[in-house]
Amino acid sequence: MLKWNDILKFASEGNSEPDEEVRKSEDEWRDLLTPEQFHVTRQHGTERPFSSGMCELFEPGKYACVCCGNLLFEGGEKFDSGTGWPSFTQPAKGNSIFYHQDGSMGMARVETLCNNCEAHLGHVFPDGPEPSGLRYCMNAVALKKVEKEDETEAVATFGGGCYWCTEAMFQQLRGVKEVVSGFSDGEVPDPSYEAVCNGSTGHAEVIQLTYDPSIISYEELVRVHLGTHDPTTLNRQGADVGTQYRSIILCRSEKERETVEAVMAELKDFFDDPVVTEVKEFEVFYPAPEKHFNYYNDNTRQGYCQAVISPKVAKFRKSFAHLLGD
Repeated sequence: MLKWNDILKFASEGNSEPDEEVRKSEDEWRDLLTPEQFHVTRQHGTERPFSSGMCELFEPGKYACVCCGNLLFEGGEKFDSGTGWPSFTQPAKGNSIFYHQDGSMGMARVETLCNNCEAHLGHVFPDGPEPSGLRYCMNAVALKKVEKEDETEAVATFGGGCYWCTEAMFQQLRGVKEVVSGFSDGEVPDPSYEAVCNGSTGHAEVIQLTYDPSIISYEELVRVHLGTHDPTTLNRQGADVGTQYRSIILCRSEKERETVEAVMAELKDFFDDPVVTEVKEFEVFYPAPEKHFNYYNDNTRQGYCQAVISPKVAKFRKSFAHLLGD
């Protein structure tokens, strides 16, 4: 979870790498946006307070950058700040937002921009609700509500040892659209791979996957997770030892937590030792360096892949053949 000190560090020491860079000419942005959207996002303007009905929308959903579609906020982080602008407590991803020290208007503020396309969004302040204490004060015209399409997309986050292994298996499941390796449940923002590996950040290596719940359910994903690593070994998977290799499930709702607890209760008698998998609330996810993405598929002849991952994948394919994609 990001807090004010993390925001100040980003603004003063540098921001996370974006998922992609989107650059257009001024004329191209003018053709794409309405005059008000262009004024706010490309010319750092501010809309009038209480000018948008978005302030009163609190149903589940997602909010993306109106310029490039980059996912910025989840509806569950939205709250009524009474300021007249849509307000959120956390971004959707650790690298969604770019933070910039803003000394305009005779004030010292932290400006927020889309990390992909540099669109001006608003500002962030340290006067929001606990536990983060943050208030992302956004211009409504800089956001677009991403409507749910028959519940065909959801996100889940699991940690079960080296993410090269977990990624290689979950990529093969039907209904899984994307698997991204990264870090979560740590104590510092935007950790480096090296810092996570030496155990100094508290993060776990995890995978964050986007899936279609109409094709594969969250319960099935939990069963795959618990069935493809050893959930009874504390901070260890085989020869990989350290807190970064802990078994963990990060839930986004109480319904997910209830599902996890039910599956764990059902499976506990199948293990000789007690299950030590942590079940915690999801806070923030940081993607790993890009060279770690799709690692097994790109490096099948590498020693670790042949000795460790290939046997796991073979066992996984046999145990969960009914859930495999084409």
